[in-house]
Amino acid sequence: MSNGIQFDPEAIRALAQILRDTDLTEIELVEKDSRIRVAREPAAPAPVASWPAGMLQAPMAAPAAAPAATILASEASEVPDAKHPGLVASPMVGVAYLSPEPGQPNFVTVGAKVAQGQTLLLIEAMKTFNQIRAPRAGTVTRILIETGTPVEYGEPLLIVE
Repeated sequence: MSNGIQFDPEAIRALAQILRDTDLTEIELVEKDSRIRVAREPAAPAPVASWPAGMLQAPMAAPAAAPAATILASEASEVPDAKHPGLVASPMVGVAYLSPEPGQPNFVTVGAKVAQGQTLLLIEAMKTFNQIRAPRAGTVTRILIETGTPVEYGEPLLIVE
């Protein structure tokens, strides 16, 4: 590389190691007219097998009279329209949990009557568990996610009609 940018392979290896050690996806060094950028594809999120250690237990909702099956989006004919009046969408990016902790009953099941403000599920974001509450009273007609599902902002979670 006589006319190009001078680079040190060891420096690039060191930057790549920093990416691995810190879970970053990109790092860039700029010095005068030189620039070195090292990037990698982010690892796909692994399915969550169990609840994180040290989680505080959230208050339990009253159990439904009779357990009902969860209807998953993959089993349903289609995911509901974002304009569905009973759609509860994720207010944040994180990992959804249907129960307060492993082995405990879900906050709600399909067919459960819920009150406005009742906890429907939890979303973990940045090691904080956020209660997702019912925007209105009604009946849970569909649950569109499973425990441990990574969710995006605005993603449909369940339907309360």
